[in-house]
Amino acid sequence: MSQTAAVQSWLETFIGKHGGVAGTVHVLTRPSTGPVLELAASLRIPDSVIAATRFIPKGKGMAGLAWERAEPVQTCNLKADTSGDVRPGAKAVNAQAAVALPVNDANASLRAVVGIAFLGEREFTNDELVALQNDASTLPQ
Repeated sequence: MSQTAAVQSWLETFIGKHGGVAGTVHVLTRPSTGPVLELAASLRIPDSVIAATRFIPKGKGMAGLAWERAEPVQTCNLKADTSGDVRPGAKAVNAQAAVALPVNDANASLRAVVGIAFLGEREFTNDELVALQNDASTLPQ
C-alpha cells in the first residue's frame, strides 16, 4: 500500500471510529518557499475547500493555528464561528463541530495536523480532546 493510500485509509478509519462526518490530514512539507502544511488525505471535503486548503501556512485557519499553537484548535460550529479561527471556505463543509489536532514526531516536532468534523454543535471535553489527540498520533509516518 502506498503512503498516500495508507494515510487515506487511516483517515477513513479515524473518522468512523470517532463518529465524524468529514476530515483531513495535512503533512508538514518544506518546499524552497518555506514550511507549509500540505493536504495528504481528505474525506467528504468539498472540492472548493480542497483547492483552498491544499497548502496551509502556519497560523492560517484551524490547521495552521493548531501548528502555531501546538495544541488542538476547535469550534462548536464551523458555519457560525466568529472567532476568526475558521476560514470562510471551511464553512462549506457539511458539518458543525470540528477540531484540528497537531501530530508530532518522536522529537516533539510537528509532522502533521489531523482535522475531524462532526454533525451538530458540541463542545469537546478535555478527555475527548486527549482521546482524539492520542488516536491522531497513530497517523502512519
